Amino acid sequence: MSDAPVYDIDVESFWQDPYPVFADMRANAPICFVPQLGATLINRHADVSANEKNTKVFSSWQPEGLMTVLMGENLMRKDGKAHMDERRAIYPSMSPQTVKNVWHRQFDAITRGIIDGLANDQESDLFWSFAMPVSGECLRAIIGLPNMAVDELNRVSQGMIDGCANYTGDPDVEANCHNCTASIDTHIDQALKLPLADDDASLLATQLRAGMTEEQIRANIKLSISGGQNEPRDAIAGAIWALLTHPDQLELIRSGEASWLNAFEEYARWISPIGMSPRRIAKAFTYEGVTFEPEDRVFFMFSSANRDDDVFDNPDVFDVTRDIGKSLSFGAGPHYCAGAWASRTMIADIALPQFFERFQNPQITDEVKFGGWAFRGPLNLPCRWDAIK
Repeated sequence: MSDAPVYDIDVESFWQDPYPVFADMRANAPICFVPQLGATLINRHADVSANEKNTKVFSSWQPEGLMTVLMGENLMRKDGKAHMDERRAIYPSMSPQTVKNVWHRQFDAITRGIIDGLANDQESDLFWSFAMPVSGECLRAIIGLPNMAVDELNRVSQGMIDGCANYTGDPDVEANCHNCTASIDTHIDQALKLPLADDDASLLATQLRAGMTEEQIRANIKLSISGGQNEPRDAIAGAIWALLTHPDQLELIRSGEASWLNAFEEYARWISPIGMSPRRIAKAFTYEGVTFEPEDRVFFMFSSANRDDDVFDNPDVFDVTRDIGKSLSFGAGPHYCAGAWASRTMIADIALPQFFERFQNPQITDEVKFGGWAFRGPLNLPCRWDAIK
């Protein structure tokens, strides 16, 4: 382990609300070893930014890491040429042009259909009835598994997310994660038997055309499900909650002084659905008086860096007019989120404007609870409304 100062946490309260702990870490132990997580946490924006791209030391290749063990060695767990080769291979399914010409139209139809399905209701938990199916149906199209029901897609995504954050070693969480990856493999087996259409832009089709191995294809689809369902789902529900509880910020958007994209990107900075990126120390390294040893586990804490008051004024405040140019919500460098364009389109171009255009007088009816530190988001979104256009 590194020789960073030891910082003990209560795992349960950290899961409930990590931000007070992050503030204390940035002030008093910006690089610290947390024994409850078995990792050294790097918390300040400057330190994350200075080291995240240094993959020769802070390597994404983690053969013994939770994600690799549970889901297979996907492109996010590779560095250098191996990473770039796979990233280049999947690019046609995730490129800005494909998002604009293919996925935007499908996302729009999906979202309209889900809202139409709520037309006879005036109250619902929109986390489950809106955010979850919008994210799931859009993801199902992108990855190319039309045979996987959205509820099952959501279940396996959550199971893998829980498994990848299982740093306390809960055996039930690990067993459930294996069950979830087995389900994905079964659905991939079924999809591989279907004919491949010439205009199929899905991740599965793109990888097959690129000649990637079945092992690579399966690992990258599992990666896409783990990140492509939970984070957009949580960002849709969370951004709606943020705007409904900050009506002054919503009015800035309605008056044209800010955009839906501003709202989404500020929410992603403020709450950070992807809270951290794990790395393996590839060789001995000293930084800011801390010596890292080979095979040490390190977490770049995006959620802490995104609330660093050395970078953002009043960082604990949700402000849609904020300059978020230095936000690390999608990572940085070679591992910048490959699905960023699709997420922005799904959430900022479609889900948020359609929600606030079509739901008349939406109101939150009960407490909205949040959880998580490696991945964070709302757990519910109980709402009522007068009508749907």
